[in-house]
Amino acid sequence: MADATEASGRTASLTLRFAVALALLLGAGGAAVAVAAVAYGRSAARQSYDRLLIGAANQIAEALTLRDGAVSVDIPVAAFELLALAPEDRIVYAVYGPMGELVTGYGGLQMPGQALSNGSFTGEPIRLATVKRRFAERAFSGTVQVVVGQTLRARTELTRQITRSALVVVGAVGLLMSALAMFAVRSSLVPLHRIERALAARAPADLTPLGVAVPAEIGTLVGALNRFMARIDRQVVATQRLIGDASHQLRTPIAALRAQAELAADEHDPERQRAIVERIHRRAVSLSRLTDQLLNHALIIHRADSVPLGRLDLRRVAMRAAEEIDRDFRTTTPDLRLDLPEDPVTVRGDDLSLAEACKNLTANAIRHGRAPVIIAVRVEGANAVLAVQDQGRGMPEEHWSDAGWRYARRASVSPTRVGLGLSIVDAVARAHHGEIGFGRTPAGAFEARISLPLVAGGGA
Repeated sequence: MADATEASGRTASLTLRFAVALALLLGAGGAAVAVAAVAYGRSAARQSYDRLLIGAANQIAEALTLRDGAVSVDIPVAAFELLALAPEDRIVYAVYGPMGELVTGYGGLQMPGQALSNGSFTGEPIRLATVKRRFAERAFSGTVQVVVGQTLRARTELTRQITRSALVVVGAVGLLMSALAMFAVRSSLVPLHRIERALAARAPADLTPLGVAVPAEIGTLVGALNRFMARIDRQVVATQRLIGDASHQLRTPIAALRAQAELAADEHDPERQRAIVERIHRRAVSLSRLTDQLLNHALIIHRADSVPLGRLDLRRVAMRAAEEIDRDFRTTTPDLRLDLPEDPVTVRGDDLSLAEACKNLTANAIRHGRAPVIIAVRVEGANAVLAVQDQGRGMPEEHWSDAGWRYARRASVSPTRVGLGLSIVDAVARAHHGEIGFGRTPAGAFEARISLPLVAGGGA
């Protein structure tokens, strides 16, 4: 099935596409060259033999003389020697007097009106050259025309030879160009084969970036592959973390719930049974909170790669988090306040992820700090800050550096406290190119904050 799917997604190879395109290009070019070669050969043959015809007609015209008031013609042998180089062609001539009368030559040869023209003689096409010579004597006055013709067999053969030679040269050059082009294509595809071999030699779990040396044109492809593998790696890591979190965090609470339930089932004293049920309820609430955090952590990692970051006002994130906290803590209304600036504080982010991170910081402050709890938004230089403040002692300063680790050794997991809230906040901050931080306000309140890059024009 995989082979069929892979085969169905394939198209013609680049080499085949290039070969077909090159064949069409050379075919069209060859046809154009053939037409041009035929036209050039015909023109060259015509010019060459036309010069010979004009030369022969001029020689005959120069040999014309007047005797006793009449035109006398002594045909020079040299006039036809060059034309005789085409032995298969017939040569005809005629000399016409001023009145169009035939002085000498072939009587069936028409008298054209221009220097060079096409005609026919005894049904065969010929090329005619006409030269005029004027006499102005007392005994004879007028224009004598000399017409020399030759059949077209030698011209046609010369045209074929020129065309054949041109096509042979073009064909040889085309074959050479094709060979060079195919070599260039195969050489250009070598980096792709190098990438293929590098990927084929990898272990299935190896998603590290490719380090193959490739030309700049293919570098974008390698970059896209590396980014794609990085996204897959993050998804795999998120899945592995979710599995690890679930196996590490859920086993103990579930075992404790089971043990407490068994104790409740075996207990016959109503008061002690009621106390056990209360412990079961507390552990169930803690387990529910832990499950929510596990799923939220996986969701945040997934959204970091699948949801594009858009422009948003950090004040709206704070208000959304406050509304959801009020809803979640509806049985014990916390003293929750907002400290927001008048102007928008714009960042690029995912409002759901940022609100979830703010809720985790606020929930930690409510559970482990002292009221009032304040959600504040402010601008610090080039950064926007989303902070949660409470009046408690807060986290010890020596724990600040590793607070975002999933299972920092200093962060214990108990029925009332789970160690994933800050891990979610840290994941959100990293996905938004920011960071988490801790500190104390001038008034002595403990503060946990997320610093994000401020969008230009997005704050005071």
